Amino acid sequence: MSPLIELRSISKRFGGIEALIDVSIEVQPGEVLCLLGDNGAGKSTLIKVLSGFYQPTSGDVYVGGEATRFSGPREARSKGIATVHQDVGSIPLMSVGRNFFLGAEPIKGWGPFKIFDVEKANNIAVEEIRSFGITRVTSGDQLVGTLSGGERQVLAIARAMYFGAKVLILDEPTSALGVKEAAKVLGMVKLARKRGVGIVFITHNARHAMLVGDSFVVVAHGAVLAKFRRGEKTRDEVLNLMAGGDTTAAIEADLARFEEDAD
Repeated sequence: MSPLIELRSISKRFGGIEALIDVSIEVQPGEVLCLLGDNGAGKSTLIKVLSGFYQPTSGDVYVGGEATRFSGPREARSKGIATVHQDVGSIPLMSVGRNFFLGAEPIKGWGPFKIFDVEKANNIAVEEIRSFGITRVTSGDQLVGTLSGGERQVLAIARAMYFGAKVLILDEPTSALGVKEAAKVLGMVKLARKRGVGIVFITHNARHAMLVGDSFVVVAHGAVLAKFRRGEKTRDEVLNLMAGGDTTAAIEADLARFEEDAD
């Protein structure tokens, strides 16, 4: 089976700065690929290559087994690559139905009398959101500003899937959420996986990644540091990789010296 999307030996340079160095990853249908790394590791640049915002300096992108060169995010979306950013991008003072169909509004009527079909938009939006286990949203007229952070993430993911997303790129979806809200989002990731969607889950939270991930890629300084499957490494080993191993040991040594000085 061909990967839904694959990057082969991708590098990205900005002048003399190498943001990505020979990165290769692939996303299979019904798989959660967790992309792990500390701040500045290169995750954001990689997201932008996957979503068509950046074109790689070198290397190849394949979608469904065919070599592809995105002209921009719009073309990536047309091929089923959807990105849900950390801030979600919803409009708080607009309704759930309006946000769900923003830019793709269903229309009723004919000729100069065409208008936004509010009832259809509201019904579909509520039905799609509730299908992912969010029961508190009962009306499409409800303002998005009344939703919790986790519910807004679910709204954004449900919208992307309704419009045909084959690959979901989730950028730190649980970083600003409490335990219960994060659980809602992680639960939705599992449901999306069951529906055959390929998911790129970008996070620096190893615990959340290991709850939902099937395969894992750790990046540091723009390069792939490690690749492994579920069950091949413990959480402590993953944290050590994310911190760079030697860095972790150095921090522990500094902490020990600090405690000795404090005594």
